[in-house]
Amino acid sequence: MYQAESRPSSFYQADPQSRTPSINSRDLINNGEYPQDYRQSRSQSRLPRMSQYDPSDGPDFSYTPEGDDFYQPNDQGSPYPPPPRSVGAQSVRGVSPSPASAPILDHSHLHPGSKAALLSHERTLELYRANAKKTQDPDIQFEFAVFMIDASKTLPLPEPTPGNVMEVEKALAKREDLVREATSLLKRLADRGHPASQYFLADCFANGIGTPKGKQDFDRAFPLFVLAAKHGHPDAAYRAGTCCENGWGCRRESAKALQFFRKAAAASHPGALYRLGIAELNGELGMSKRPREGVKWLKRSAEHATAEFPHALYELALLHERGIDNVVFVDYEYALELLAQAAELGYTPAAYRLGECYEYGKMGCPQDPALSIHYYNIAAQQNHRDACFALTAWYLVGSPGVLPQSDTEAFLWAKRAGEAGLAKAMYAVGYFLEVGIGTPADLQEATQWYKKAADLGDRRAMQRLRGDPNTPLQHTGGPGAVLHRGDGDSSSALKGGKDKDCIIM
Repeated sequence: MYQAESRPSSFYQADPQSRTPSINSRDLINNGEYPQDYRQSRSQSRLPRMSQYDPSDGPDFSYTPEGDDFYQPNDQGSPYPPPPRSVGAQSVRGVSPSPASAPILDHSHLHPGSKAALLSHERTLELYRANAKKTQDPDIQFEFAVFMIDASKTLPLPEPTPGNVMEVEKALAKREDLVREATSLLKRLADRGHPASQYFLADCFANGIGTPKGKQDFDRAFPLFVLAAKHGHPDAAYRAGTCCENGWGCRRESAKALQFFRKAAAASHPGALYRLGIAELNGELGMSKRPREGVKWLKRSAEHATAEFPHALYELALLHERGIDNVVFVDYEYALELLAQAAELGYTPAAYRLGECYEYGKMGCPQDPALSIHYYNIAAQQNHRDACFALTAWYLVGSPGVLPQSDTEAFLWAKRAGEAGLAKAMYAVGYFLEVGIGTPADLQEATQWYKKAADLGDRRAMQRLRGDPNTPLQHTGGPGAVLHRGDGDSSSALKGGKDKDCIIM
């Protein structure tokens, strides 16, 4: 049974600011070669296009976001100017390339002055605001609003101390003012029928940006998703379908959700194509089970897969791993190719699955510690708890010529997996703390981790809690110990030897 996950997209997601273990370049050495990291950066920076700025004019400090007339349409009656002609489309034949040894541009005569410095946050905003005020281009105004939302999240905050409470409150107030100004501008543009502004404002409301107490407000987001969808915005059509499917800001209506999904799918939206494929496979959204049609939708979604919607690649890989009678044949090679594409887009389940394949030699893969650790690391860096715990096992025994053995790293990865809610990792952290592996022994803290694991049903933790807490466990390496390492031969580099030597895993 294939379950579709609801993943409403968001423009803003906070980056975790916590101490996390990592694998450095010294950890992955494979005959002088490093496995290629397939992850691609998903972050993109969008800065407003600035019209020519005349310093003699100076910024207009009297600007207020409410009641200003510069957001009105131009004299021609249409708020949308014709798109500029691409310079890259012009012919460049006949231009001789310059010699490879000579630089294209010589900047040796440019030297910064002794007082050169970056503009302050406030000055940068003033310049952007002044340039946005001079134009009637809704796209530039929209980009300025996006910039203000981004700036509100990166505006520096002083370290809170008992003596600077007022400064922290003022900085927070500045952030709120930026969000308020940005949403006000987005509302004006949305009222003028600007699809990107309609969708972006809806996304803000859906993620608690510009709402009272930062709570999600789908009652305001859903109508804007619908408006943007009517203007041909594929992402808005997909999000409107998701709202109708889950009853967010509207009644739960499968038929209406299908209409929005099909509208987005007509524009080759990978998320909508994937949702229709899963619905056909499982008979959801009021549809009958039609695996063949479902696979067709998934293939179309895989062709248009992005870092935000790589799910079809993973689902197709699972289908080709198991096969469906008269619909999908078993093809391990193609399944691995699909998993690699999904992992390259940063999809953690695909990366973890590849780590397992190269660790155990599944699906025709050779047992390759370097590739296994590489793919586990891709998933673990995005807090995939099973991948974190898999790295714990690798660090406990190490891999000759690939990964040095490290009890400290093993403890840190196990703790990270336990904090993510993995019961067996919680028990492992408790054991490490009790015996003192990779961390100083602490029986009291170990008991707390045992209790967490027992609450999730871990039997070993329950047995340990029922025993005498003042009787420590046997230390590493003794007969009957929870953790026992072999003699360090090369066979322990693979998971077969790892499971044999590491009973705790």
